[in-house]
Amino acid sequence: MNMLDRIALIVTVIGGVNWGLVGIFRFDLVAWLCGGQTAVLARVIYTVVAICALWCLALVFRSQEDEYRESVRS
Repeated sequence: MNMLDRIALIVTVIGGVNWGLVGIFRFDLVAWLCGGQTAVLARVIYTVVAICALWCLALVFRSQEDEYRESVRS
């Protein structure tokens, strides 16, 4: 797992915590910090989290391919 993978995973977890806050307490931390959901900075953060989530989705398939390659070499 390289550094970009780790950063994407951390950002995705932070986004998941934010969604947990929304679901449990109806409190959007990103919107609160940035001045509302429609603020430019909030929209940028939401977009970055979405991109990181897509990157992490690719990690799922990449790790399966790596495990397969290791089993073939043995």
